[in-house]
Amino acid sequence: MSTFASTFSENSVAVAGAGIIGLSVAWRLAQHGWSVHVFDSGPIGREASWAGAGMLSPGGEIEGPSSFATLALESRRIYGAYIRELERASGQPIDYQECGALDLAYSPEELQSLEARAEFQARVGITSQPLNGNQIRAQWPDVRLAGVAGARFYFEDAIVNPRDVLSALAIACAQVGVSIVPQCAVLSIEISANEVALRTAKGTEKHAAVVVAAGAWSGQITVPGVPPLPRSEPVKGHLIGYLQPPQTCPTIVRSAHTYLLQRANGLLIAGSSIEHVGFDREVDPEIVSRLAADAGSVFPHLLQTSPSEAWTGFRPASDALHIGPWNSLRLYLAYGHYRNGILLAPETARRLASEITANFGKR
Repeated sequence: MSTFASTFSENSVAVAGAGIIGLSVAWRLAQHGWSVHVFDSGPIGREASWAGAGMLSPGGEIEGPSSFATLALESRRIYGAYIRELERASGQPIDYQECGALDLAYSPEELQSLEARAEFQARVGITSQPLNGNQIRAQWPDVRLAGVAGARFYFEDAIVNPRDVLSALAIACAQVGVSIVPQCAVLSIEISANEVALRTAKGTEKHAAVVVAAGAWSGQITVPGVPPLPRSEPVKGHLIGYLQPPQTCPTIVRSAHTYLLQRANGLLIAGSSIEHVGFDREVDPEIVSRLAADAGSVFPHLLQTSPSEAWTGFRPASDALHIGPWNSLRLYLAYGHYRNGILLAPETARRLASEITANFGKR
């Protein structure tokens, strides 16, 4: 049900952004007893979360012990429970596969990098094991073995269909009374001692607190009287998809130039590009061709066909990952997740909902 809060309540929290981060935060806040109102400039969950491949690989961004490593590993640890709870709450199945990942090296230099990465990942508890050609052939018969210098298998990597998660979150949020208002951007936020006032595309809203979780658009929200919000900017990515028989790609498969994964519906996804071009949504045929060639370098049979679809999305980049209060216990940030929003959603939501609840002296 999409309605505005009719009157101010010390029990109400607004969330700017209805992607996987914003909806997860809203769901957890409602479970803590808050009245939650979510606003989004577009349709529900149709930006970075919708476009994402859904690869849950904490090791991809970890270079050793750090606060980010702790967050990523904890979010991956609780992901299965998060999905099962969402399925129960929504009554919707979610394509979630704890399949692992095959990392391939096609040159001595790539192998050296692969082994070095495995070594420092092991220091934070990410386990992997080397594989030989026979082992690869047995489980991944369609993978190109010619030129393989080495490989490792990562046991804890997984995939999820983020579109399934978004659909389930929308239902789960409705079940706990969360109000979601699409096509209604939050333009500015004014903070006073007792409330926050949100100026939206449809009017003014007053709440006890607000969470900014608008992805690449977060930094565009103005907040008079406090330091500017940390910058946010879009980093465009192309992905392509092929309809393939089940188990063509039974796990995540990665090389130095591409990654591939297959959803339960048969869609084999390959990606992705990294482009600093602003909010340009257009699909570039040249980039699609390059991604197809990279995918074919790992699965040669893909060179005999064309992608069935191609799409783009905007990763939300920032100077850092921002989770927590910003200059006030009435203003909270949840953005800058870049390539890891889908992975980090469960733990981001748990931490932020708990912190807001504690800061307001609620249960």
